[in-house]
Order: sequence, then C-alpha cells, then structure tokens
Amino acid sequence: MRILHIIATLAPQAGGPSNSVSRIVTAYPAIGSEGEVVTLDDPDDKFLRSVSFRVHALGPVSTRFGFSTRLIPWLAANRDRFDGVVVHGLWQYLGYAVRRAIDGRKPYLVFTHGMLDPYFKRAHPLKHIKKTPYWLLNEYWVLRNAQRVLFTSEAEAKNAAKSFWPHQWRASVVPYGATAPSGDPAALVESFLSQHCALRKPNGQPRPYLLFLGRIHAKKGCDQLLEAFAKIASRVPDLQLVFAGPDGAAASALSKASVSNLGTAGLKSALVAEAKRMGLAHRVHWTGMLEGDQKWGAFYGCEAFCLPSHQENFGIAVAEALACGRPVLISDKVDIWKEILQDGAAFVGHDNVPGAISALERWIALSAAEKAAMGERALRCFRSRYDMQANASGIVEVFNQAIAVKSGTRAVHAEAKLPATR
Repeated sequence: MRILHIIATLAPQAGGPSNSVSRIVTAYPAIGSEGEVVTLDDPDDKFLRSVSFRVHALGPVSTRFGFSTRLIPWLAANRDRFDGVVVHGLWQYLGYAVRRAIDGRKPYLVFTHGMLDPYFKRAHPLKHIKKTPYWLLNEYWVLRNAQRVLFTSEAEAKNAAKSFWPHQWRASVVPYGATAPSGDPAALVESFLSQHCALRKPNGQPRPYLLFLGRIHAKKGCDQLLEAFAKIASRVPDLQLVFAGPDGAAASALSKASVSNLGTAGLKSALVAEAKRMGLAHRVHWTGMLEGDQKWGAFYGCEAFCLPSHQENFGIAVAEALACGRPVLISDKVDIWKEILQDGAAFVGHDNVPGAISALERWIALSAAEKAAMGERALRCFRSRYDMQANASGIVEVFNQAIAVKSGTRAVHAEAKLPATR
C-alpha cells in the first residue's frame, strides 16, 4: 500500500508531529507498504538532506496559515499514485487543500495531534473564539468527511469532542510509538557525557540526573519542574536536572507555517535566571536540542524522565524514555498516563507544582533496587504498547478497511481499535 502524508514541516524542532511522521513513514517498508511526504518546507532546508524517504517540499510559504498555490495542483496531479492520504494537524491550509483535491476521490485520514484538546480552549479563550468561524467553514467538514480521525489515546479521543460544536467524525485510536534505539547504551551515554562535562564528578564518574527533553515551553510545565526540583534539591545534593530541547527563539529558523506551534520565545532565559536566583545554576543544565546518539545517550544516562505537562495527547519523548528502560515522572495531563501507571513504569501527579513535587518525592524515596525494577517495567511497557511499527500498521489497517468496504470485500487484517463513533 502506498500512503501520502501531508504536514506543514518536517523540521525536528517542530516537535512531536514532525517526528512522528518520519517514524511512521520509516516503519512502512517492514510491513510491506510505502510512504511519501508533502511539506511546506523550503526544498533547500538542511534538515531535509538527512531524510531517508521521499519528500516533496512545496515551500517556502509566507504565512503561518501555510497558504501555498502549489499544494492543490500537486495533490490533484499525484493523488492517483496513492491508496490513501493522511493529513497532519488542523488550523492550516492543508485541510482545505485536502478537501478540494482529495475528498471523494481517495480515502483520507486526519491526525489531530492534540489540537482539539480542550486545554487550548481554557488557556486561550480569545484564540478559540477566533478559530470558531474557520471551524464552521472548513475544519468541521474536513473531519466529518475523513475516513477516520486519528487520536493517539482513548483520553484524547474523548476530550476532543469538548472543544468545538458542532462535531461529528469517525474516530480511531492509533497510538503513537517510538523506534527503539540501536547501539550500545554505555557507548551512547559516554558520547553524551563527553559533550556535557558538567555532568561528570571530579573523579570522572557521571552525576545522577533527571531529564526533560522537549520544547522549552510553558505548556510543558518547565517552570513547574524547575520549582519542584528546587524543593527537593537539598535532600539529594548530587542530583542534577537537565533540560534538553530548543527554546522558542529557535522558531525563527523554521518556515512560518510552523512558527505558531513552537512555543514562547525567551522562556529559557527566564528559567536560567530563576535557577540562578534559587542558587541552583550549577545543578541545572541546558543542552539545547539533542538528536541521534546524543539524544539516546541523554535518555540512557538519566535516572528518570520528567514531563509535568499541562497538555500532551501522547508525548513521544515519554515513549522514547520507556524504550531506554527509564521510568517517567509525568502529569495526569499526558493522555497515556493511565496505561503507563498501570504497567508500574510511572509516577503521576497533577499538572501543578505540588503534583510535580509529589512525583519527584516518590522517585527519590525509592531504593536502588526499586528504581532498577521500575526501569525493567518501563522497557516492558514500551515493548507491549508503543512500538512504532504497530502505529504504522494501524494506519495501513484503516485504509485496508476503507478499500475493502468500497470494493465490497472483507478486510483481511484485524480491525483497528475504534472507540465509539461520534
């Protein structure tokens, strides 16, 4: 099966959606399928040079809405090469283009990537009001006419119906996943530490540290994590805190179509100043964005991964931490928290400072043996729930069902997991 994915940008700095598309398309060959990607990136963007699959970059674009005169003609000329189309995200020109060029001609899916979470309605009420006319004119119809609207958890699917009215779509839960890292964990840790010498003791041994990896963004609860760490720091005097990820200011390097998703510029500077005020500047480390061996080394080297987010429809970094056998300390606004907690691989608190403190306190209270056992459960959790190949298989299966229904035959694979249709 040949599947086309449409997304505003594949830039790694754009976070979960762009990373998930790369992982999905890379996973297709192992299950006998092929994938291509259309983006609004500039064809000369350096990050496209390392992509291992076929990308059609139709940018650059000049607005955050992502209007492109090339997109609809390209889709009309190429749609017959594909069995189905997946459009990623909402509130941009991509959805309108799919309605014009794909609807009624090929089955298409919409991956919402958490963009219907009611958190945004509460946090940005004026922006929600501004979006309502576009919802009524376009996004409602994009979702209603889709073969399936894809969510990454039951919780996300349930919450999505609380954001806009009217709402009507056929929902399918296809969990994100991650690709398990390759390479020797000890060598990966050494590679990471060699670039971040402050995480070594004077005798050369690594210091224990907690890891946050993601965009430095208020939505991620970075300020809460720093404050919570300050509350427990005196009890574990050798424990460090590592923030790994791009600041909002990095958005200027990306196409304007993706700028609005990258966060609050300058937040890192405020947090650095706050760590200094707290007397913790020597224990809080800022690595910038990590990729490849450096990223996996950071995961393998940490004691636990922290994400006290206010809203997270999945959290790919959570799955990546589990893939490295690292427990996760997360908020109950990370939509997959119940499953991970059930597997004994997480401590979970509310998305506030007391909640973050509670998760940290439970972690530091464990013995070394208890921490090791929790790490083993983390790896089992990843293998049973969040392998990326299962994600790719779920997308292929939805298209398989659509084609089978259209041809009047039965699908040969097991049905995708479907919550109640809305």
